[in-house]
Amino acid sequence: MTLADILASLFPHGHSVTVAEGLVTGQGSLDGKPLHVVGIDGDTPLGVEGALALSAAVLDVVRAGDRSPILVAIDSDSQRMSRRDELLGLNECLAHLAKSLLLADRLGHPTIGLIYGHSAAGAFIATALATRVLAALPGANPSVMDLPSVARVTKLPLEKLQEMAKSTPVFAPGLDNMVAAGAVHVVLDAEKPLDGQIRALIAEMPKSDVRDRLGQERGGRPVARDIAERVARQARG
Repeated sequence: MTLADILASLFPHGHSVTVAEGLVTGQGSLDGKPLHVVGIDGDTPLGVEGALALSAAVLDVVRAGDRSPILVAIDSDSQRMSRRDELLGLNECLAHLAKSLLLADRLGHPTIGLIYGHSAAGAFIATALATRVLAALPGANPSVMDLPSVARVTKLPLEKLQEMAKSTPVFAPGLDNMVAAGAVHVVLDAEKPLDGQIRALIAEMPKSDVRDRLGQERGGRPVARDIAERVARQARG
């Protein structure tokens, strides 16, 4: 589905969502209440300006204080790979965006990610993975890092990583692996109206991040939950 298809299915009575230079902002009405939308479209890389603009849009919603949900719609490239962005502190800008979404969620704005295209690396982590729940549409292609990049970092042969990826979803790219690892909570049905499916996601939203539990239950991250709980107990003394 394209972004236009998604918005038409989500807001059958119209919306004010716009796209400028690949950045998505605006809102529509869901059950007579606002649903704010931010995101990235067109496989656009996320640079300093984009991260700060999306952060500002999220913080504007927080300042309004209506506690309305925020949908983060994503079809992006990775973070923008340029020396300029790195020198301007792209890592801090991405962190600021992620923290803005986490703050919004903590202050009563349920955050829902929706990946409908590609996303990778820092852009994926700072947007879709910074929401409380993440949904996907069939055909989405998320990854934290593609296997050629993993090969360069780990110095392991690409062929070995490709073989490992068949049985180790935790680092393998692709929608099925992200579902198995618990990163993606649910894959929506593109043949049905999205407004009802997003409404159900909001109504059934867990009170906290449950990705570790989902990963354990689905077999993609069998030990992450236990390790995280052990670390938390040790930190508490």
